[in-house]
Amino acid sequence: MAGRREGTLIGTAILLVAPVVAAQQASFAVGTATAAPGQKATGYITVSAGVDAGTNIPVVVVRGSKAGPVLALVSGSHGTEYASIMALEKLIGRLEPADISGTLIIVPLVNVASFLEKVPHLNPIDHKSMNRFYPGKPDGTQTERALFADLHGGDLDESLRPYSYWAPMGNEKQDRISREMALAFGLDTIIISTGRPKDPNDSRYLETTASLRGKPSITVEAGHAGTTETDDIDALVRGCLSVMRYLKMIAGETAPLEHPVWIEKVLTLTSEQEGFFYPLVKRGSYVAAGMKVGYVTDYFGTTRFEARAPSPGVLLYICAVPSMKKGDTIANIGIVADKAPD
Repeated sequence: MAGRREGTLIGTAILLVAPVVAAQQASFAVGTATAAPGQKATGYITVSAGVDAGTNIPVVVVRGSKAGPVLALVSGSHGTEYASIMALEKLIGRLEPADISGTLIIVPLVNVASFLEKVPHLNPIDHKSMNRFYPGKPDGTQTERALFADLHGGDLDESLRPYSYWAPMGNEKQDRISREMALAFGLDTIIISTGRPKDPNDSRYLETTASLRGKPSITVEAGHAGTTETDDIDALVRGCLSVMRYLKMIAGETAPLEHPVWIEKVLTLTSEQEGFFYPLVKRGSYVAAGMKVGYVTDYFGTTRFEARAPSPGVLLYICAVPSMKKGDTIANIGIVADKAPD
């Protein structure tokens, strides 16, 4: 990217915020998309061929005529998380330079091959997750080369409750801005994520990559089982616009959440058998310790494994398809914090 910018980050949407400058004087370029003040430009981030095929990642730059932050919205690291991808597609047509102070970068689809081939979780070119290999490396496989250069949502096999991640880094100002972005986004469940890597060269996630470089950041997830339901898409669109209002990039006031559900820890329940999975509870349900949330049968219908909640909490995610391998995730259970974080 060309031009002067610094920032913060949010993840399936990723928000990058830059300090306000005196005027929008220079053009701003991301890949082949270059926008002067008052312009919108489309283009591609080109990933050249290397040990495997290259790819082109679509990008939009909306450059306001007035000074303001730089905000990046990124989705489609997993190309079948359709709700988040379509939410950013809606924003591309909705936001114009005349409406914006600062600069908006939209990357609606990082994992083009996953989207085209309908492959969940991974890039089918190199079978790697495009949200696990940041900051990437220029001589690696396609995923690593692309990330060298985030909105998420429920993938094809994921039925999840909409939520945000807030990852405090120990920097008071950065953590405060990230927390306020999560509250402004408006999803009523917020996971306090404290297990992020500390080495910028081992950041893994796009959100963490920005956070470790001093950029306030959050990740948000909405959508389930590969669906494109209006409620999920609209929640992501509203959240992005609300954060833009919080950052004073567009006109209007934001009403931050007052009493979200804060999740202090996430427990993963995995299958001990392969076979057919049958869920017994729905996403967003509250469960008690020992409660049966589903079961796995063999290919003849005999129950081989009963999945029980290891602790009381809220069901953030449960497998949405019958296919189950040994070691696959059945459910994620969020442990509700006793009080809101400071």
